[in-house]
Amino acid sequence: MNILFMGTPDFAETSLEKLYNAGFNIVGVVTNPDKQKNRGMKIAESEVKKFALDKNLKIYQPEKVKNNQEFIDTLKEIKPDLICVVAYGKILPKEILEIPKLGCINLHASLLPKYRGAAPIQWSVLNGDKVTGVSTMYMSEGMDEGDIIFQERVEIGDNETTGELWDRLKEIGGNLLLKTVCEIEKGTAPRTPQGKYFTMAPMLDKSLAKIDFTRSAESIKNKVRGLNPIMGAFAMYGEKKIKFWKVEALDDRVASSILKASSSDKEIEPGKVILSNDKVGLYIKTGEGIIKVLEIQGENAKRMGICEFLRGNKIEEGKIFS
Repeated sequence: MNILFMGTPDFAETSLEKLYNAGFNIVGVVTNPDKQKNRGMKIAESEVKKFALDKNLKIYQPEKVKNNQEFIDTLKEIKPDLICVVAYGKILPKEILEIPKLGCINLHASLLPKYRGAAPIQWSVLNGDKVTGVSTMYMSEGMDEGDIIFQERVEIGDNETTGELWDRLKEIGGNLLLKTVCEIEKGTAPRTPQGKYFTMAPMLDKSLAKIDFTRSAESIKNKVRGLNPIMGAFAMYGEKKIKFWKVEALDDRVASSILKASSSDKEIEPGKVILSNDKVGLYIKTGEGIIKVLEIQGENAKRMGICEFLRGNKIEEGKIFS
């Protein structure tokens, strides 16, 4: 079976590697154009392209796929039996979807129809979900609306970050895609239409990164781990922008004992520093509960554990994070 693979980040590279190692004939790899990256603005190749170059696979990097007749004609000449799409980042037009005789399939990192869209892993963590998963589906013209082939449920750890969940799901998803392709080759792949009720997982906006300390400690914890390592949640300490990479939401019993030991105030403003020293760490009041900061990053500095940070940076008790 001749497979055309379309994908860009390491999440997709894992799936491509599994298909390649299983012996399928990869007739071409489509990935996004090289981009300038990081402060040095050096040209960076996608993880999928790096793998394809290493294996001497034919690579295509169109700026766009919609209304790109030259690219569409090229795919028709290749005549793939199946197109596999994983985190490619572009919606395929009907003319491409109709090229392969066995259809176009997609690996999506959620239990569809929940979290259709560009950032399903991030939103599952941001929303504090306990369970997520991966789905393979036949692609249609709508975004993530196609018939489901297979799904696998995955539990999310209480302290698991987006980055950690991403790394787990790319392996689980790659195995599910391989299973799907094998079943399609045998002609035994199931096909189940999605229900009419769905939720969306749009791309993350930078405005999400600012911490609102009037929210609950658990909500803030979910924001911190949901944005780790993508952009990092932050708050202002005076004029300084401080990023939070890991925090703990304290239960009511622990939070109450800290409040009693640290202050006689009946009402403590959200964002106020309750305790701060390099022996016990940093504790901040929220709208409901207290967060214990575990990993932090000052402006123009590296990420570090909170006690190491406090040895070189003073955060005063009673001051406010906003």
